[in-house]
Amino acid sequence: MTAFSLVYTLHVLSALVWVGGMFFAWMVLRPAAMKALEGPGRLKLWVEVFQGFFRWVWVAVVLLPISGVGMIHLQFAGFEMAPRYVQVMMGLYLVMTALFIRIQALLLPQLRTAVTAQDWPAGAAVLGKIRRLVGINLIVGLVLVAIAAARPMF
Repeated sequence: MTAFSLVYTLHVLSALVWVGGMFFAWMVLRPAAMKALEGPGRLKLWVEVFQGFFRWVWVAVVLLPISGVGMIHLQFAGFEMAPRYVQVMMGLYLVMTALFIRIQALLLPQLRTAVTAQDWPAGAAVLGKIRRLVGINLIVGLVLVAIAAARPMF
């Protein structure tokens, strides 16, 4: 295995964990939870899901720029030689990371507080905000993956 293939594999797996996890949560887990659980149970489930999933997202948040910069230096001999699509991917990564940090640092504590206090209306309101931001992040992530796959030359 070459150095590039190792770095590339870490990069792809990190993106897969993050974007794939959001896709699963949005498209599969959320509808199932809506059908199977009442409000309080659903809110408790999401607190646990976010805690577990966010540990893996942090791994991706750390590995993606490390592996990305590694690939840039291995394949393009520096940032100046990298194609524009790589720069776009870096910008979208920053957007995704900012949205993720907003969810984890600001909204997840509010959700935990509401669930602990059994304030179900407040918890539902916070979960709605989280759901919208995760939806936006999922769209950004899917666009990023499409750009990575297509490698457009703009």
